[in-house]
Amino acid sequence: MDINEISKYKSEYKLISDRPYLKDKLLVENSLDFEHNNIDQHSTEISNCTAENRGRVAIFIDGSNLFYAALQLNIEIDYTKLLCYLTKGNQLLRAFFYTGVDRSNDKQQGFLLWMRRNGYRVVTKDLIQLPDGSKKANLDVEIAVDMMNLAPHYDTAVLVSGDGDLAYAVNAVSYQGVRVEVVSLRSMTSESLINVADCFVDLDSIKQEIQKKSHSGFNYR
Repeated sequence: MDINEISKYKSEYKLISDRPYLKDKLLVENSLDFEHNNIDQHSTEISNCTAENRGRVAIFIDGSNLFYAALQLNIEIDYTKLLCYLTKGNQLLRAFFYTGVDRSNDKQQGFLLWMRRNGYRVVTKDLIQLPDGSKKANLDVEIAVDMMNLAPHYDTAVLVSGDGDLAYAVNAVSYQGVRVEVVSLRSMTSESLINVADCFVDLDSIKQEIQKKSHSGFNYR
């Protein structure tokens, strides 16, 4: 055994000591011959999705991405049910909700106030009007920075977004021993994001568990 292998096993031992839920994952990885070119491109979608011991969980929700996914599915999200589903009985560190805001939209302001009072840490940015007349606020940087800064304090990150621009941040926190689950609508999710995640959950497969039964209450927009 050369010095590189010794260093590798020391690093893995430290990860297992700090994050016990990684033990099975590391044992599996060490038993493979890493012929990744032969792996089916959709295999990540079903890997490790039934993990029970997820440790401390941090949730990062791209509000705009989730809103448009819900429109595609023709459902209205119940954010209490969503929080319960994503936490799955594990210890919740933080649940962040990132969104652009229109300060003149009283309905949206009411929705965000409800979110703050019901378990979410809301991160906002003012909408900017684009040349085509549409309005947008990009919060990818805020999501990526929060994921990386908080990585030492959680064991599992749940990213609710299909934005491929977040793949680098997901990869970075994975190298710190964090398990990353991506939850998004498959048709709106970048392959690059799925490829670096430990688990992918299609919103279409869980819509019955996270949708409102009626259209009462707050809407996102």
